Amino acid sequence: MRICATSHPSVRAARPTRAVARRLVGAVARCPVGAWPAAGEPDDTSSPAERRAEDLRRRLKVSAVLTLPVVLLSMIPALQFPGWQWVVLVLALPVVTWGAWPFHLSAFRAARHGASTMDTLVSLGVTAATLWSVWAITLGGTGEIGVRMEFTLFPAQGGHGMTPELYFEVAAVVTTFLLAGRYAESRSRRRAGDALRSLLSLGAKDVARVTLDAAGNRTEERVPIAALAVGDLFVVRPGEKVATDGVVVEGTSALDTSLLTGEPVPVDAGPGDEVVGATVNTSGNLLVRATRVGEETTLAQIGRLVTQAQTGKAPVQRLADRISAVFVPIVISLAVLTFAVWLLLDNPLQSAFTAAVAVLIIACPCALGLATPTALLVGTGRAAQLGILIKGPEILESTRQVDTMVLDKTGTVTEGRMQLADVLAPSAPVRRHVVGVAADTGVDDLRAQVLHLAGAVESGSEHPIARAITEAATAGGGPLPRITDFSNHAGRGVSATVDDGGTSREVLVGRPSWLAEQGVAGVGDDDEVARAHRHAETDGATAVVVAWDGEARGILALRDEVKPTSAEAVAQLKELGITPHLLTGDNRAAAERVAAEVGIAPENVIAEVLPDQKLDVVKELQDRGRVVGVVGDGVNDAAALAQAGQRGLGLAMGTGTDVAIEASDITLVRGDLRSAPTAIRVSRGTLRIIKQNLFWAFAYNVAAIPLAALGLLNPMIAGAAMAASSVIVVGNSLRLRRAG
Repeated sequence: MRICATSHPSVRAARPTRAVARRLVGAVARCPVGAWPAAGEPDDTSSPAERRAEDLRRRLKVSAVLTLPVVLLSMIPALQFPGWQWVVLVLALPVVTWGAWPFHLSAFRAARHGASTMDTLVSLGVTAATLWSVWAITLGGTGEIGVRMEFTLFPAQGGHGMTPELYFEVAAVVTTFLLAGRYAESRSRRRAGDALRSLLSLGAKDVARVTLDAAGNRTEERVPIAALAVGDLFVVRPGEKVATDGVVVEGTSALDTSLLTGEPVPVDAGPGDEVVGATVNTSGNLLVRATRVGEETTLAQIGRLVTQAQTGKAPVQRLADRISAVFVPIVISLAVLTFAVWLLLDNPLQSAFTAAVAVLIIACPCALGLATPTALLVGTGRAAQLGILIKGPEILESTRQVDTMVLDKTGTVTEGRMQLADVLAPSAPVRRHVVGVAADTGVDDLRAQVLHLAGAVESGSEHPIARAITEAATAGGGPLPRITDFSNHAGRGVSATVDDGGTSREVLVGRPSWLAEQGVAGVGDDDEVARAHRHAETDGATAVVVAWDGEARGILALRDEVKPTSAEAVAQLKELGITPHLLTGDNRAAAERVAAEVGIAPENVIAEVLPDQKLDVVKELQDRGRVVGVVGDGVNDAAALAQAGQRGLGLAMGTGTDVAIEASDITLVRGDLRSAPTAIRVSRGTLRIIKQNLFWAFAYNVAAIPLAALGLLNPMIAGAAMAASSVIVVGNSLRLRRAG
């Protein structure tokens, strides 16, 4: 809005309500962030992004504090004490100079290259309003004590006893609004770098290094991970992270590699096997010889992939800036032409300047500057209600074009943990049963006994498969038998003596090959149990054989089960015109089973890929002209998520790792895959509203600029019209509350 200052009491044109203003101040404006230096910043060790965010926060706080009294004194005549306009001048000058410095600097830099952006309009509008107001107070007569505000329909003409208008509150409010948006943008961009910091923090911090003396005696000392060199020996105890990449020298165990691979099935490790840093040892002690340290480790390589993908991500040029490249020069030319024509027609200097300022003010991007933040405020708020966090406006453009969605299998389409799926016995056909099979009276007694005894034995192990079997055995609520003489044969199986209702039995649970070594009958290649075991693993399950009294009795098949909502989510993606792909490091049989269950075509299944190969898969699809979205939840997905963000979209499950979340564009907080199509719908709806807002904002300028140039539009009337256009923009944005 504008101020019309005269020597008479006044009334003011209608303005947006304070409630609207408060909402707009808090809006997350995703305007392009210029790389401006902060004036007078002390040298420190913080990153440039942190310094820039701190500088913006400082400018925003000061500007907001100073702008509030400027607006109140300008809007409410009852508060206008004698000399109020000089107080407004003193309060507004720091805002429009120091506070708006990022916009002025960005406009200057663009001008040096013959370009113009939204910052050019912001800087021009703020500068024109300020210079005119300073002139009006110091030389135009508005600075006289006792001057009050008055609404006039047409611009004040020189020689008619009118004093020039003031526009300090316009310049201050626009500056504060846009600073709020820039600060929110800067914070969002700064968090992108947190992905690498989180990734590197996943590794071990220290390690038990082992040294050997000439006599072969071992000495163990705890040292920082940085002190470890290639060739050093180190110990990994149960529950510890593997310090760095290496080769097992002694010991056997099962390693939880889900952090890096995303797959829930542990990997058995023994002498000669390679191990990867940051994986977790679940059972036995391992002596490992380091083969790669520091920047050469697998974890560091994944970190580099994330960094390369993020630094290669160029922000999408905003539609408003592209239009501004043409619009701004036209506005400037029209303002200059208006000023010249009015002087050539022998009009007073004040009248000519008023008309020229009206042209600039009418083009000042109040509605333009609010078109994006108001839509984002409502759209992202609605998305947050639905459990979706959207990081910025460039992401909205990506959602419009996405035509391929790559879904990570484990933890995204599936539950991400092993669960008992089948209990098989050689005397009965293969049938699927509920997890609580032990309590199901309709299930064959032998099957119930297989699970009951296996659950008792596995209760002595911390292996993920063992935990899944124990949970299933206890699902019915009954107690498990007591066990003695428990023995863990890492990577092969477990055994124990089970006291089953007064009868002691030695029960073994493990691989058929290991059971055969223990003299168990019924596990030969031609035996029915062995055939059922092979069938289960061919079908993508992880299977173990249960034996007692020297004979194989049954098989437990475990799977990472599909989430109940995944099939519906895939169907919704197809309705949006998006082709789903399934990507996994798991074997093809398991991947194709999951794909068939959720409705993904077999030709769109990509299985048995390593973490760095996931990035290559995304690049290959992009090279084929696809606009790719990726949904993942693990460290191994972080690089692919960041790569997708370059020319597509990265969506992280909120139940996943921080690295994946920070490397993504959208976070699906609830871990429900249905949030992915919902995010697409909300994002596309928000982008559509932003474009509608921009259209109305530019349409308003196109219609009002000729009136201002002809001297038919008082800048104060322009302010009222601009306020109305802002209200229209806000009202249009509020329609997003029903999105999703």
